[in-house]
Amino acid sequence: MQQLHVIVAADSALLRAGLTRLLEEHGIAVVAQAADGEELARKARAHRPDMAVVALREPPVREQVPFLVLADTADPDAALDLLEDRPAGAGYLLAERVPDVERLVSAVREVAAGGSVIDPAVVPQVLGRRSTRNTFTEREREVLTLMAEGRSNRAIAQQAYLSERAVERHVTSIFDKLRLPPSTRTHRRVLAVRAHLAI
Repeated sequence: MQQLHVIVAADSALLRAGLTRLLEEHGIAVVAQAADGEELARKARAHRPDMAVVALREPPVREQVPFLVLADTADPDAALDLLEDRPAGAGYLLAERVPDVERLVSAVREVAAGGSVIDPAVVPQVLGRRSTRNTFTEREREVLTLMAEGRSNRAIAQQAYLSERAVERHVTSIFDKLRLPPSTRTHRRVLAVRAHLAI
């Protein structure tokens, strides 16, 4: 497995140091640290990392590098803005809810690979505002929530006690209900989560 190169951006020097140490202990190279959005942008251009881990009060949303936001509080609008701004390579987790370092490392790798990760605690807050929520079956909402966590069909099947074929049917139904046609230019799973959160 190729080593990931990341930038750690955080308001707190202690948090930057702690995240750097944890990531490096798990084989992820931290190529730079940043204390604010401007420094993150400069260092991202200079180092061209695979992604950034961002724990800033005001994280940038228009950087080209994929990034994982570690937020202090749940902000569904910020999570939605993050996903709307980028088709792939974005994550939003509540720092206090990351149960262990392995979960953080897994999220970092998922985002670096172009996937999306959204804290499950944020999803229901946004789903409660949606007028189209009732168009999905209970099982489809469960599958969509697991998709928002960045899980593959196989992982969803294991979590929801379904066959992979059943998960595929639910995912296809979700795409159909959201009118998301097949495309080689966009990642429909990310678009499904974005569309579901946006309405």
